[in-house]
Amino acid sequence: MTDHTDDASRTEAFFTLHHRLPRQSPGSDATTRRLLDLAGPLPDRPRVLDLGCGPGRAALLLAAEAGAEVTAVDLHRPFLDELREAAGASGLGDRIRTVRADMGDLTGPAFPEGSFDLIWAEGSAYCIGFDTAVRDWQRLLAPGGAMMISECVWTTDAPSAGARGFWERNGSLRTLPETTAAAVAAGCTVRAVLVQPESDWDEYYVPLAERVADTESGAPGMEWALAATREELAVRREHGTEYGYAAYVLRPADPRWTTRPETPADRTAVHAVNTAAFPTRDEADLVDALRADPEAWLPDLGYVAEAPDGSLAAYALLTRCRVGDAPALALAPVATSPTHQRQGAGQAVVRAVLDAARVRGEALVLVLGHPEYYPRFGFVPASRYGIRPGFEVPDEAMTALVLDDSVPVPTGMIRYPAAFGV
Repeated sequence: MTDHTDDASRTEAFFTLHHRLPRQSPGSDATTRRLLDLAGPLPDRPRVLDLGCGPGRAALLLAAEAGAEVTAVDLHRPFLDELREAAGASGLGDRIRTVRADMGDLTGPAFPEGSFDLIWAEGSAYCIGFDTAVRDWQRLLAPGGAMMISECVWTTDAPSAGARGFWERNGSLRTLPETTAAAVAAGCTVRAVLVQPESDWDEYYVPLAERVADTESGAPGMEWALAATREELAVRREHGTEYGYAAYVLRPADPRWTTRPETPADRTAVHAVNTAAFPTRDEADLVDALRADPEAWLPDLGYVAEAPDGSLAAYALLTRCRVGDAPALALAPVATSPTHQRQGAGQAVVRAVLDAARVRGEALVLVLGHPEYYPRFGFVPASRYGIRPGFEVPDEAMTALVLDDSVPVPTGMIRYPAAFGV
């Protein structure tokens, strides 16, 4: 009984320490806006589910700037009271509905399946675990819906003993590729990943540090809450370059297509798909030539999409290229069998191979292709980054996708494998 009471006192003290702070986790209005843009097109009045909303900074912005109808969920009633007060003062009371509920048990009439266009969870999914959140929340999405879930990750492959010790006591972290693999294993594809800037931590920690300095430890549990928060602030000051928040924009994988890495047994079928998809055999022969180039070929980055009958419906290949001297990936070819075109097989296999590249820890992908097709995956003109091909091509057709924005984007000329003949 004593332990239970202590836990309740500590929880209440923790929440008291955070009441009326502008944020409950690292973030900023600028980052919320950028993630909203990365989520892709939404309906005119998108239905948004904000989970672990706290006092609702994101909910208010989504309602005001995206015209969203927001269902804001939190277990802590005072946070919901703060949000209702702020929504009323902002004239958004009719756009924001608050629900006191556990994000790990989203049942009942407030949470019907397929009822939300966007699920939003800034700094809150850790309460039930990132993997569980990604897996379980998908059922709430309407067709074409997306989730934005942020997660604290290692930003170094070799964290120091001090940083490891803190996080081993306070919830284990994974690297960005490992977290991406977890999202894919839970049935999603990754539309975008944003490693939040250091300024997002300042927006959370600066007011929190001021609150700690002004708070006395007399209330039950407050001494513990103050000590834990001081340690957290100290670890961030000393080890902040070793970890950060990564915000994931996710969509459920298309269930119509099974995607997987190609195997040696697929070579004949892969050749046939590429031959059928293009006017000549050039792309099929290109795959064979790239496969024979050990500097270009990456065995786990040729992907196929299987039709329900097990036949190969589509193919996508990433091989090693360079921008100046920096490694990058070239996406080519992408091919869909004529019998399966315009049914989503090509999109499914492209998303799958891009996810595989993220899991490998790759940072940059380039593609020369139709300017109306590839932006749906997040590609933008490569010239925005100072990247250019060594031949004449329309600017809008040479595009780039940054997979890891914590890695500096190289500039310069693209150096393709010899098999491309450019």
